[in-house]
Amino acid sequence: MGDRRRNIIAHILSPRTAVLCCALFISHFLSFSYSQSLQQGKASYYAKRLSGKKTASGERLHADSLTCAHRYYPFGTRLRVYNPANGCSVIVRVIDRGPFVRGRLIDLSWRAAKELGIISQGVAVVIVQKVSDFVVPFLPTDEIELPELDLETNDGAPAQTPDWRDTKKDSPQHKKKR
Repeated sequence: MGDRRRNIIAHILSPRTAVLCCALFISHFLSFSYSQSLQQGKASYYAKRLSGKKTASGERLHADSLTCAHRYYPFGTRLRVYNPANGCSVIVRVIDRGPFVRGRLIDLSWRAAKELGIISQGVAVVIVQKVSDFVVPFLPTDEIELPELDLETNDGAPAQTPDWRDTKKDSPQHKKKR
């Protein structure tokens, strides 16, 4: 029994086994990182009646927002969800954890599901891809020319009474009150 244990330990510690374990780890890591960047699976959506409920991130769920629930992406991560059946896509922000139903990849807000055209189906196959962390929403191509503003201050000029005060004194209603 002792020789068998020594053989197992020697096999585990051999350089060939170490290289094999390292190769398996790297291939697993690469496949995991690739699967995080592009996923295909089923999407469902939150019912409108859940609007106003607190999510796992602490934000409130709104039916008209472009948000989603995902199992492991950090809160605030932006994901592009593509519906291959009709070619529609939408960018959503992760604010909740889930879905915890077997075979589901993502839970969408009602509006995101409407944009993708899956309201009538309830559940649809989608492709999910993480959007790059830095997105420039607007980058002007031309130089923006700002207008010059002439701002002056009042240097202590005497204040004038407004015209409407003079007309109020002359009105017949004002004279009746006296």
